[in-house]
Amino acid sequence: MFFVTPGAEHLASAFRAAGLAQGACEFRKFPDGEAYVRLLEDVAGRRVVLISTLNDPDQRLMSVLLAAAAARAHGAREVGLAIGYLPYMRQDIAFQEGEPVSAVHFARILGGFADWVVTVDPHLHRFGSLGEVFGHVPARRVTAVPAISDWIMSAFTRPLIIGPDSESGQWVNAIAERTGAPALVLEKTRAGDRSVRIDLPEVGSFGDRQPVIVDDIVSTGTTMAKLVSGLRIKGFRPPVCCCVHALFVEGAQQKLLEAGALQIASCDTVSHPSNRIGIGKLLAEGVQASLGR
Repeated sequence: MFFVTPGAEHLASAFRAAGLAQGACEFRKFPDGEAYVRLLEDVAGRRVVLISTLNDPDQRLMSVLLAAAAARAHGAREVGLAIGYLPYMRQDIAFQEGEPVSAVHFARILGGFADWVVTVDPHLHRFGSLGEVFGHVPARRVTAVPAISDWIMSAFTRPLIIGPDSESGQWVNAIAERTGAPALVLEKTRAGDRSVRIDLPEVGSFGDRQPVIVDDIVSTGTTMAKLVSGLRIKGFRPPVCCCVHALFVEGAQQKLLEAGALQIASCDTVSHPSNRIGIGKLLAEGVQASLGR
């Protein structure tokens, strides 16, 4: 049985299509902002899956944790978390004295309430796998690469897959392999949260191809907007901006369009107007694998 937590309602249909039963639940806020949770089904002896997406985690996390705690308290045999977007993974090292390694500590919080975790393309850079982050709690990574590749092939005949930096390389190269398109993985130097420099390629033999910039997370949009405008200056066609997780804070979507983007497409790990690529089926398959189905 699965329950959907606030913000992940759009993923429910894929889990129903996968043959999982949806349970009724109630989520609301008390007048002072604290979370109220109630599971409206008998979960005793059952395997429970909580579907969530944790963009804006400081607002949404408590609802997920309390739902997991309620399932456990009322006799659930197993509690799993299926998370579209897993936050706090980018700080995977103490960059300065006194900082926490947020990725590990956040994973420990989640792991204290769940028997296993499934998530879509977490931002792992210095960690080799989710297992290194979650420790003894089984954690499964589902990749959006098949869904993004299918969308690109359906939308463009001669794409060119471009990544803004080495961290995007794992997605760019995998998508290029699936689509048969050439790939460029560029070099980025970051001088701050909103200041970057990217070494740009020459248009050369790519002038007749449609650039598709791919990254896992777009937050402020600074990096991708810089790349969009730079590619236009170099003579490339207006690029398409594609990402797995559309956090898009501070008017990032408009920033990309003003920089010259042809189109913006994101996966629906986070509900956003730019969603063009559904990942619910892939996430449900990951849950079924964790359930041993």
